[in-house]
Amino acid sequence: MATQRTPRAKGTGRTTVSREASRSRGRYKNENEYVVRLGISLEPTLLEALDRWVRARNSPSRSDAIRFLVRKELSDMEVMDPNADAVGTVMVLYRHTTPNVLRRLTAAQHHWGQHIQFSTHVHLRGDACVEVVVLAGKRGEVRSAAEDLRGVKGILQGDYLIGAPAAIGATTGHHHPHRSLRRAHS
Repeated sequence: MATQRTPRAKGTGRTTVSREASRSRGRYKNENEYVVRLGISLEPTLLEALDRWVRARNSPSRSDAIRFLVRKELSDMEVMDPNADAVGTVMVLYRHTTPNVLRRLTAAQHHWGQHIQFSTHVHLRGDACVEVVVLAGKRGEVRSAAEDLRGVKGILQGDYLIGAPAAIGATTGHHHPHRSLRRAHS
């Protein structure tokens, strides 16, 4: 069955879809995706909390916010698999005057270099620095790299976040065999 699209209604920014296409595939979001409408039931207090959260995150709509929550849950499920494709960010805070902290952090980054996609270093006031590292690879490797980086002796605070590109229909493109990985610093 051919899907027919009609031109955007003037001034609305919306593309209308023929009834036949709408019934068979849902509503188009763009050329490659379409959106299906559904109804949900929420208790009034939960709806109020959702509306507060929508405003706080500056979401354009409840639908956008709910899509975000669904993607987050799917991503959380996906990253439980240690072999799943994953990306991660690591943030560490340290004083650059701490003996050997830069040497240790550099050694750890070199050890995980095949997973590091990007890093940046910012000098803060009071001899403090923040380093942010973006990682890609298998979830287990990304987690190990993140733990290794934030565990470097001399790091005063560190944390990481891991996400699954599959939750939004993407991949990292990071697919090659890795030799056994071990800790790079002491």
